[in-house]
Amino acid sequence: MLDLTHWPLDARARTVGVLTDVDDTLTTDGAITPDALQAMAALRAAGLYVIAITGRPAGWSEPFATTWPVDAIVAETGSVALLRTPKNSSQNGLQPNREGREQLSKWYLQDAATRAANYARMQQVAQQVLREVPGAVLAQDSPGRETDIAIDHSEFTQLPPEAIAQTLAILRAAGMNAQISSIHINASYGTHNKLVGARWIVRELLGRTLDDEMERWVFVGDSLNDQVMFEHFPHSVGVANVARFAPQLRYLPRYVTQAARGAGFAEMARAILAAKAAPGA
Repeated sequence: MLDLTHWPLDARARTVGVLTDVDDTLTTDGAITPDALQAMAALRAAGLYVIAITGRPAGWSEPFATTWPVDAIVAETGSVALLRTPKNSSQNGLQPNREGREQLSKWYLQDAATRAANYARMQQVAQQVLREVPGAVLAQDSPGRETDIAIDHSEFTQLPPEAIAQTLAILRAAGMNAQISSIHINASYGTHNKLVGARWIVRELLGRTLDDEMERWVFVGDSLNDQVMFEHFPHSVGVANVARFAPQLRYLPRYVTQAARGAGFAEMARAILAAKAAPGA
């Protein structure tokens, strides 16, 4: 990992969008910080797309999708997208409410029948984990989940490494795609991940092909479930607290900030905006 100062000025200046993790990347101690909010707003004001991609559930993400300065939030590790429907707009066939106020739209990667079948199977596996893994509990945000399940390992409880390994083994033996975030073990049926979700939202919302312009997008993250993004994005950035997971990461971010969490995200945003403001940019 290189210090952010090694990020070439011309590469930063060509950036068209930022994809970002949420927990411990935008948030600090579980809450969004003013500097991270201001950084997102400044990026959008400069004409960049800002899209959050998180393992958090759709229900948890809904209020933030309408209040944070983002183009969309892709929740549940790539399977549900939440975005504002503009006033007086019928974009994608979605209409505003009668008062003309901005409302929330929700898009799914899987069809309704698939989601229903998967949901029933997931609940059975979740109960198996709770029975067999000492100390395992569902994440407190579980009531808002529609396409995955989550076991808390570091948010409100602390699971030891052996319990995390046992949980992963149960989930994967059941055919689930299981990944570890900075706070939860997320598991679902399907092949989606943060990269799949990023490709999907960029195509459906923006009409762009992410793989054709990967060098013009930045991904910012901090955890194990971000490494598929670290692998594929030439301009991937880890906030400083990614050091916690560095020994377990097969793919590291290209660059790392000096500051942690929300302050690290703000540091990254300043680097992009400074490059865009430089003479000749």
